[in-house]
Amino acid sequence: MWLKERIIQNQSEHTITAYQRDLGDFFSFCERQKLSLTEIEASDLREYLAYKVEQSNLSSSSIQRHLSAIRQFMKWAQQGHYLEMNPTEDFKLKRKARPLPGMIDIETVNQILDQTAPEKPVDQQLWLRDKAMLELLYSSGLRLAELQSLKMNDIDFSRQLLRVTGKGNKTRVIPFGSKAKQSLIEWLKIYRIWKGNFSSESAVFVSQRGDALTPRQIESRVKIQAQRAGVSVDLHPHLLRHCFASHMLSASGDLRSVQEMLGHSNLSTTQIYTHLDFDRLAQSYDQAHPRAQKK
Repeated sequence: MWLKERIIQNQSEHTITAYQRDLGDFFSFCERQKLSLTEIEASDLREYLAYKVEQSNLSSSSIQRHLSAIRQFMKWAQQGHYLEMNPTEDFKLKRKARPLPGMIDIETVNQILDQTAPEKPVDQQLWLRDKAMLELLYSSGLRLAELQSLKMNDIDFSRQLLRVTGKGNKTRVIPFGSKAKQSLIEWLKIYRIWKGNFSSESAVFVSQRGDALTPRQIESRVKIQAQRAGVSVDLHPHLLRHCFASHMLSASGDLRSVQEMLGHSNLSTTQIYTHLDFDRLAQSYDQAHPRAQKK
């Protein structure tokens, strides 16, 4: 029954097979320990996972998959009233630190953002739009979906703040730099040429036809502008988000502030960037971000 529901939820055949095998191992362990479903506690989970590591020399990712299968099954059992308490609810397993994607340095980012505008008028207009997108991605560490869904009334030009809705439908307010502000102003001049007047609910980034850009279109334009700048990097929006976090942390060391700006619910997620050596503690965003410093 539970595995059938996994299939309905579009899990891959490989994942279903892995879950079936992982749960079979866990149930065999419980049978040997003479544990019924209602008797399983968090301590039993720890014992089982320790047993799997010792017997099978499993990697961290394999252990996480085992735990995910057990956790999802227990959740299903509780929702079906087969269990009163879910022993995996408060069970925590420390994750192995995730490796960072290949970073690009500040000079390379500047090479992309400060490249000369194209000569053709149409290409110039596209560049002004793309530059505004690039500046916001790097200036504020936005996710692709956050940039794509940005509305006109989400921008506070006077205070240089953005209101974005991130994962879990959580709203946060984050700053953007002076260069991003200027790029947005230049882009809005082109926006009026393409679309005319706009409302507070209008999408900030649109095509020449006036339609809101799709995530795939934004990804494509980011790559095109990196190529035009002569940078041999597979640039994508998430890489600029990573660069924002790394460059901010290397300049400030303020992990909590970067966590808040990135919209991470857990500090541990932000801590993947703490491999960096920090030079100093920044007092404000303007002092820390390389494209927000005021001359």
